[in-house]
Amino acid sequence: MSAKERFLKKLQDSQPRTGSFENKGQADIAEFRQRITLLQENIEEWLEGTGIRVESTTVSLVECLIGGKSFSIPGIRLTYEDSQVTFTPVFLYGQGVTGCVETSLCTQGRVTVLCRLFMRAGENRDWTWRPANPFTAQERTFGEELFFELIEGLLP
Repeated sequence: MSAKERFLKKLQDSQPRTGSFENKGQADIAEFRQRITLLQENIEEWLEGTGIRVESTTVSLVECLIGGKSFSIPGIRLTYEDSQVTFTPVFLYGQGVTGCVETSLCTQGRVTVLCRLFMRAGENRDWTWRPANPFTAQERTFGEELFFELIEGLLP
């Protein structure tokens, strides 16, 4: 990151955010909720007419970096026959990332972690995909094409 980029980021972080949030943590929680809701809307649109059921779930998280407070975040569950793909929020803040969602395939009594999605990763403000095994592939921007690669395991 250049000196200019660091300066502009610091300036942006120091300016008051829109809305009525008391602190950055509350603003990030609100954004995480909103972004997952928008992700679910995209998924519903992508899966329209497929017979795959899209459901909302609720996950309770505790974030130590904002005082150990508990808060709820929506999750997403896709169901086709006896298989599911779940999008489960796991933390708000991590090393260089904000808003982590773990994606798992649940089929034949087994759960396999597929990847993690990050609401923000470094300077990237789009959903970022990282494989469950980070040594097998590089991170990519998450969109419709990658989504269909991800859920392929739902099908028999």
